[in-house]
Amino acid sequence: MSLLQAIRGTKDILPNEIKNWQVLENVCRNISQRYGYNEIRTPIFEKTEVFLRGVGEGTDIVNKEMYTFEDKGGESLTLRPEQTAALVRAVIQNNLLANVNILRLFYIGSYYRYERPQKGRLREFHQYGVECLLSPYPESDVEVIMLADTFIKTIGIENYKLKINSLGNEASRKMYLDVLKKYLENNLDNMSEDSRRRVVTNPLRVLDSKHPDDIELLNNAPNILDYLDDESQLHFEKVKTYLDCADIKYEVIPSLVRGLDYYSHTVFEFQSNYLGSQDSFGGGGRYNKLFEELGGKPTPAVGFAMGMERLLLILDAIDKNQVKKIEPLVYVVPMSNEQYEYALKIASLLRNQVKINTVIDIQRRSFKAVLKDTDKLDADYALIIGEDEVKNNGVMLKNLKERKQQFIKIDELCNIF
Repeated sequence: MSLLQAIRGTKDILPNEIKNWQVLENVCRNISQRYGYNEIRTPIFEKTEVFLRGVGEGTDIVNKEMYTFEDKGGESLTLRPEQTAALVRAVIQNNLLANVNILRLFYIGSYYRYERPQKGRLREFHQYGVECLLSPYPESDVEVIMLADTFIKTIGIENYKLKINSLGNEASRKMYLDVLKKYLENNLDNMSEDSRRRVVTNPLRVLDSKHPDDIELLNNAPNILDYLDDESQLHFEKVKTYLDCADIKYEVIPSLVRGLDYYSHTVFEFQSNYLGSQDSFGGGGRYNKLFEELGGKPTPAVGFAMGMERLLLILDAIDKNQVKKIEPLVYVVPMSNEQYEYALKIASLLRNQVKINTVIDIQRRSFKAVLKDTDKLDADYALIIGEDEVKNNGVMLKNLKERKQQFIKIDELCNIF
């Protein structure tokens, strides 16, 4: 019988890796809560219509990448390829905007896109993101960018770039699309096959092409910033002013459009050289029309998402990701099986009263063998228990990092950790 393997484009996250994920997720939660954002979780599959209407039928996600299937009731369902449309559906359905002036939400979850697997891009991937709802003002654009900037710096990434652009309001965007489409239609023979298709389905996405022929052509393409009306221009200028006030460095890139139909006004992206050609590890922007597309009331909103796998790749490349621990680990080591009952009481005390991560041997191995385990588990402390320790109602506390040890009475353990 052949050995079963994980599906292509998916990856097991093993125990020796999971601590890095846990540390990263803890920072996601801590920074989000510091800014006043609360967590939300939605199902991993939705009615397909949520993404058709929300993400846009002209996008690559909808046309090429969604995992869509029919359930036993004949309804078309899709594994979520991104979170924003699903989050908006949840907010509308659960009436979360009632009686609030602002709604700040964050999420951490798994998402699914049928793409060619490559470094940092899997078919099942994970994202952290935030959404700020009900504020139409540039202050909220800057708040989510500041939150992202704080998060990136907190996890230890220093050399990265923030790129920003404005897609303007609906009127500005329509005016620019008309001009851009004419320019592209006049140059179809010089474009890649993908971009020729996008001229019909989603002209803005041509600006994001990495094909050499398209890049050369786009050097002379109309600049979207030249078509912003007064409202859009003022909004973008305020975003830049506030970013300057917050001492956040950025670069204005007129060709930055992001990949989804729902964006308007501010869009932004974070990039790192540690990822090679696929250098983006997060981004987002404003999406003022998405609530209406999904049957809700007009609701201004802005947010971002970051790829967890890509963040971990960057941290590994800059040596910031060396199996960090969330809390100290204590290994209780009885010198023989005669001390096991006493050791068990100590382990229970540490877990339930001191509230510290504690391991105790349950395989009746020799003292020497158990002591070796402390290195394998990267324990911080060993509590060694022999006849003398039992007799004197204490433990021998060994600091495994500093290689120091001392006798401690049981009632003093609570003051040590």
